[in-house]
Amino acid sequence: MVTCSAPGKVILFGEHAVVYGKTAVAVAIDRRLYCSVERSDDGQTRVNGHPISETYHGYTVEAIRKVDIREPLNITTSSDIYSGAGLGSSAAVTIATLGALHRLKGEAPEEEDVARQGFHIECKVQGSASPIDTSTCTHGGAILVSSKKLRNFLWKMERGGTSWNVHEGSVPGDMTLVVGYTGVHAPTSPLVTRVRNFCARNTFARDMVNEIGEVVDEGCSALERGDLERVGELMNRNHKLLKILGVSHPKLDSLVKASGKYSYGAKLTGAGGGGSMIALTDRPEKVAKIISLRGGVPFVSGLTHKGLSLEKDMINIQ
Repeated sequence: MVTCSAPGKVILFGEHAVVYGKTAVAVAIDRRLYCSVERSDDGQTRVNGHPISETYHGYTVEAIRKVDIREPLNITTSSDIYSGAGLGSSAAVTIATLGALHRLKGEAPEEEDVARQGFHIECKVQGSASPIDTSTCTHGGAILVSSKKLRNFLWKMERGGTSWNVHEGSVPGDMTLVVGYTGVHAPTSPLVTRVRNFCARNTFARDMVNEIGEVVDEGCSALERGDLERVGELMNRNHKLLKILGVSHPKLDSLVKASGKYSYGAKLTGAGGGGSMIALTDRPEKVAKIISLRGGVPFVSGLTHKGLSLEKDMINIQ
């Protein structure tokens, strides 16, 4: 049996706009998804005891195709990451599964190769995506995605005429985030499609995407300076723009507003439509309490530099 893990992530700035080549910043959080893979002798591939299905296990199906394993498998996943919550669960399951499958074949691919495979899988399953989630879950730490090649460059991704340069990002080491989960499941694909359609027919929507890009660029500078007050102000602005784009939710807005009293700033994270919000704060207990009082499920998150990791490899043990 081989077990690999990958972290979840939150986006500090730039979701949705990053799909159109704008800058975005994400960080890996200290919650993980684990995937164990072993060969099966019953002639059927199963995921958590159930026959594998395109409908329910799309990312896993595509990972198996990408690694080109044609024998039956038993695949088991366990996760600390809420699904459909803007915390990178689809990217984490994709990357952890790719890592375990490659190890099962005796392969140890480079990070870039796994991140690239994961990005193409997310694009196929979701219809559209950016490489920020899969790169963050693969590499760990902070990831900055930009149309320009900057310092601390890692790799470049291209798809459909859009290119993204992926970099190791810079964030203050003492940043504390509180995540507030609304309990509203929000799949990524419909929301990405909604924004794409909005932008296709409305110049106002395209202006909002461009403005998000400007907010992100300023946010990156504030992060490098360690200016948490300015970072928070820009997070608030980013949330308002995402709300105008139509990807927020009343529960998200309620948790963001409530968190304002005890945080530098707050915003939704991920595709929106429910899912989760994040608050940047030096009073995490206060923020967690008020999120709970407003009906959210909070947790205080540290950042992690641990990306895709081999947790257990029993293949070669006699």
